[in-house]
Amino acid sequence: MPAHTAPVPDHAALRARYDRATVHRDAPFAAVDTEAFDANAADLVRRAAGKPVRVASKSVRCRALLERVLAAPGFAGIMSFTLAESLWLARSGFADVLLAYPSADRAGFAELTGDPKLAAAVTVMVDDPAQLDLVDAARGRGREEVRVCLELDTSLRMLGGRLRVGARRSPLSDAAALAAVAREVVRRPGFRLVGLMAYEGHVAGVGDDIPGWPLRSRGIRLMQAVARRQLAERRAEAVAAVRRLADLEFVNGGGTGSVQHTAAEDAVTEIAAGSGLYQPRLFDNYTAFTGRPAAVFALPVVRRPGVGVVTVLGGGYPASGPAGPDRPPVPYLPRGLRYDKQEGAGEVQTPLLGPPADDLLVGDRVWFRHAKAGELCERFGALHLIEGERVTETVPTYRGEGRTFL
Repeated sequence: MPAHTAPVPDHAALRARYDRATVHRDAPFAAVDTEAFDANAADLVRRAAGKPVRVASKSVRCRALLERVLAAPGFAGIMSFTLAESLWLARSGFADVLLAYPSADRAGFAELTGDPKLAAAVTVMVDDPAQLDLVDAARGRGREEVRVCLELDTSLRMLGGRLRVGARRSPLSDAAALAAVAREVVRRPGFRLVGLMAYEGHVAGVGDDIPGWPLRSRGIRLMQAVARRQLAERRAEAVAAVRRLADLEFVNGGGTGSVQHTAAEDAVTEIAAGSGLYQPRLFDNYTAFTGRPAAVFALPVVRRPGVGVVTVLGGGYPASGPAGPDRPPVPYLPRGLRYDKQEGAGEVQTPLLGPPADDLLVGDRVWFRHAKAGELCERFGALHLIEGERVTETVPTYRGEGRTFL
């Protein structure tokens, strides 16, 4: 499937539109451009080529926007990040919630196994029989059957396993190991094996077109091509082995950066994606697609320390992952602002350098993009939904609803 190229925005016009839409709101605040959000959603569906897209809630962290995207054709189900979140979403009416990470939440498991509605809606992740033991110990009087998904490790292994590329997730790296745990799930009363997941983060979450680093970018593309071929074979073998033991309802794979590649595998029945809806800065550097920045936040100018410098309130919102220059948010609008290397993004205030600073007055706004997607919502209690030149709705984030799951 050919790469999709989003239209190049007129940044001055975009800034003017955002400023007009939010003129009566005091910064700091966060906003989502619904036109860009919907366009990104449509592009994820296009790249999935007919396979349903399960939306990753950690990349959205707003119930209203989860409802919005799930109402769009091509999306089905949620991939959650904690058991407490999964139960909350299920109680809120979301009927298909796949917990993407193992949990040690005993109280949550007691709640899950004691409520037929929750047990029918939530699927938990397992990659070790010890996790089944924990669920059994937490059951109490609850006897509801627990839906289980197994996770296959997707890391690229070369040189006899001495070279490894990819996140350290599941210990189950081949069909035999996966089948062994599948047998344990199947033989145990109170559990039902319904799914398999394999998330290739080193393909889906690593950009392959890094500005100023052509050789590194080429190396990443080569690594990802090898990884895709290897994983397609391993995933097919693993799915076949587990299907001999259980009637799987779904096989989940992929992520925003690998949607079209993962969807091409016959063994995969659904794709996971979420970050591409907001299009944070870490997803700008892909050759396979180009999204439209949808999630932004505005900080007010509160000082003008000198020529070519302004200071905004707040800004120190780094993303998770290895510390580096790609983790802070980026000044987005107006174009041409940059951090002071001696200060960076500050906890309470952030100086910004560049020619546009001289055109900014105290009270004006600087618009930023976060490095990651849903982590932005841990900093703000609400998202202003911008459509055209007005805010059509203001909706709470998880944090705005008093929910801080991690």
